[in-house]
Amino acid sequence: MEIQWYPGHMTKARRMMQENKKLVDLIIELVDARAPLSSRNPDIDELGKGKARVILLNKADLADARRNEEWAAWFRKKGFFAVKLDSRSRSNMKEIQTVIQEACKEKTERDRKRGILNRPVRAMVAGIPNVGKSTFINSFAGRACAKTGNKPGVTKGAQWIRLNRQVELLDTPGILWPKFDDPQVGTRLAMLGSVGDHVLNMEELAAELTAFLRTYYPGLLEKRYGISVSEDMRNEQLLSLIARARGYRLKGAEDDCARAALALLDDFRSGSLGKITLEFPD
Repeated sequence: MEIQWYPGHMTKARRMMQENKKLVDLIIELVDARAPLSSRNPDIDELGKGKARVILLNKADLADARRNEEWAAWFRKKGFFAVKLDSRSRSNMKEIQTVIQEACKEKTERDRKRGILNRPVRAMVAGIPNVGKSTFINSFAGRACAKTGNKPGVTKGAQWIRLNRQVELLDTPGILWPKFDDPQVGTRLAMLGSVGDHVLNMEELAAELTAFLRTYYPGLLEKRYGISVSEDMRNEQLLSLIARARGYRLKGAEDDCARAALALLDDFRSGSLGKITLEFPD
């Protein structure tokens, strides 16, 4: 499935982040724990050269717990600080505060030697659209200070947010990159909701998701929708089964596969389908 989506405001956002990086000590990058590599913008590595780096595996509550551990270990081996996160909860915000201070320990020590005391760490929060940056910031701050939404493109410009005496955050818009070299990356991002649904063939996307689930999470579709799936059944036929199980009909009693596709993708994105990870460490 070939997917490309790069709205004009993303070019402006990337340029703005490039200009602001000299103002920060640290880059906090949020990725989606269900597809941690596909949801990383490769431009952020270039942007973050010379800066301390923290990776937050957000939406870990929706992902396969075993894979979460594997991915956190994988990122740590690459030299990042890594924390599993549910940005809607404040349960591990204290851990993130500790990790930020640890990541910037050298900077704090340099400041101390220069006689600069109690200067807050300034961190840029970066990531692709709909990965939960604004929700994380609001949870971290304990108040609503960044716009949130369940679709890409809610944050349009940068804004500084002072969390406490130790940390200031620069919230930035979500940016993708102009071309997905690997078609599977675009497909995974579409499944996660990081690409605008209006540019997608949702039935084709849902069929791709069923193919993945049948291979790596067998029995899950049967359990969720109360259907019986044979080995020789085509993925497209599964949408008809789901439509019938849910009572989705068009005029003339034809199965409403378009509605079934939306229901399947909504169930995956919300976690109603189960805890699923779309890609695994090498």
